[in-house]
Amino acid sequence: MDLIGIIMSAGKASVNVALYTLIPIMVVMLIIMRYLENRGILDRIVHLMTPLLRPFGVTGMAIFALIQLNFVSFAAPLAALAVMEKRGISDRHIAAALAMLFAMGQGNVFYPLIPYGLHMGAAVAISIVGGLCASALTWHVVGRKLSSATLARDEDELMQEKSNTGLIAIINGAGADAIRLSLGSVPMLILSLTVVGILTQAGAIDALTRALTPLLNWLTIPTVFVLPALTKCLAGGTAYFGVLSDLIHKGMVNVHQINASAGLLIQTFDLPGVGIFLGLAPRFVRLFRFVIPGVVVGIALRAALHMWIF
Repeated sequence: MDLIGIIMSAGKASVNVALYTLIPIMVVMLIIMRYLENRGILDRIVHLMTPLLRPFGVTGMAIFALIQLNFVSFAAPLAALAVMEKRGISDRHIAAALAMLFAMGQGNVFYPLIPYGLHMGAAVAISIVGGLCASALTWHVVGRKLSSATLARDEDELMQEKSNTGLIAIINGAGADAIRLSLGSVPMLILSLTVVGILTQAGAIDALTRALTPLLNWLTIPTVFVLPALTKCLAGGTAYFGVLSDLIHKGMVNVHQINASAGLLIQTFDLPGVGIFLGLAPRFVRLFRFVIPGVVVGIALRAALHMWIF
């Protein structure tokens, strides 16, 4: 096994993904989001959406997190969740918000896949539908006995005070944050692609594919998705995109398959996502068992809608 060759190949692929895909897209999208936030446009959107989404158990800061996750990256809602915890938002609201976020897709995977044929409008719409389904199930059924009492400030307050920041400052600040987020994914991406390369050369991926072939054939799922699905579960969305883009370049995955699989494989309910979100507060860990059923149903709904439409 050529371990050094595997590491070098993983490093090259990771840097290419970060420099030529993630950074350009993240810079532009984060600048747009920061500008809208600074000018108070996102505030108005949140206040308009709150009455509509309140029946789903989603209000105020959770709506802000919804927008951030779908249009920026999986890391963007972390600040909103941290503020919700600091303000003493109720257990029931926190559980609904977590279920929604785990069930939805993330912008840092949606946007890089657009050049490869992902239907962005449908992907985001279905992502929101699945997230709201997860939050509603958590709010009304699984977590209905959780406390609904907010301990501190009103949740409808936004997490940041708006200032008269100039456009150049917004561009520089958002650009720096986007570059930091994109380059911050490189170590995990290199490690995950190295592990994938080792498993591939060792024959583990082929053995797993052969073992799952009867089940996948019965479900009419292409066996080529074993590798990206395993990568997604172990290393997260950015690593999944790195593996999937390589398969696309090799002609092993087509546009139809990208869109049909997006509902199941583009979400934050993976080991890195769960670890990062639950690491924000001990209370999140305690509420996690109430979150899981809603997440599973939300992702299943998204998967069914994508396969039905595409």
